[in-house]
Amino acid sequence: MAAGSFEGQYVWSPAADDRALARACMDVRTGRYLSAHEALKEAREDFEVRAHRSLVLASVAADSDLAERWLAEEPGPEAALLWARVAMLRALRMADSGDRRQGALARIAQSACERAAKLLPKDPTPWVAQLALTRLDRPQDPAPKGLLTAPAGPWYLFAHILRLDPWHREAHHRFLSFFFTRYGGSSGASWDVAAFLSQRAPAASPLRLLPLVALVEDYNPSELLADRTWEQPQWIATAMGNYRNWLPQVAGYRFTPVLDLAYLAHALFMAKREFEAREVFTAMGPYASRMPWSAFGDPEEQLTRARRSCGLPVPHDG
Repeated sequence: MAAGSFEGQYVWSPAADDRALARACMDVRTGRYLSAHEALKEAREDFEVRAHRSLVLASVAADSDLAERWLAEEPGPEAALLWARVAMLRALRMADSGDRRQGALARIAQSACERAAKLLPKDPTPWVAQLALTRLDRPQDPAPKGLLTAPAGPWYLFAHILRLDPWHREAHHRFLSFFFTRYGGSSGASWDVAAFLSQRAPAASPLRLLPLVALVEDYNPSELLADRTWEQPQWIATAMGNYRNWLPQVAGYRFTPVLDLAYLAHALFMAKREFEAREVFTAMGPYASRMPWSAFGDPEEQLTRARRSCGLPVPHDG
């Protein structure tokens, strides 16, 4: 599905051009869950869409009692999944704010994930939610062979998810984030894991973008020539490989993969490949994500600077 043309303003909604998800988000904000049920049930066989929809819906529902109410009034796989996602988000938010209640919320979330997994055993999404929670209790399973730093982590849980869906996008991103420095990992481990996971993936897979995600995560503006990092041959090769092999696949996606496109556009822009970056921005249409731009300053200002350098329209121009 085409993203559509840019009409003068960015659209920051994570639902992007998934209209069923956008409609469900509106209903959730008003306390209704029927369209959320429909949006999740329709995606039972499309694990990528189910993961994305459940995460976006949970982010909308997390500050209300909708998930609990839905589960009490009409229990089922979709209600259980939204509750697992909401409980996961609440536990992670508490942990990030240093709240002492994080342990209790993590146990509630773990229980919610296990319940959802039992209702639809083939769905990897509840297991991915459990994987997100591992940065709180830091499991130390031994790494498989092939990693230079051999970092311990939640390898067994990750392996279980891969048996359900070998190239699950969110699972790979959650697993990589376990090794980020801000969650108790290290730069060396995150580089190692990003390279290991991306090299396993097919050439046309968006998982080949994982090293670019690690690169943004490791960005330190105080380092000498930090912004020139993306001009190094290895990062140009990574960005151009994704441009050549993955970008042509995007036209066949059900919905615009805004976040992945943003990482690619950013890497190409930083590498001074404006022609290629322009094509990626065009594929995004009006849709925008705060990452990776927010790692470098105000996301709208950073995005506008990049688009303008590529000769593309930006808000308030003309």
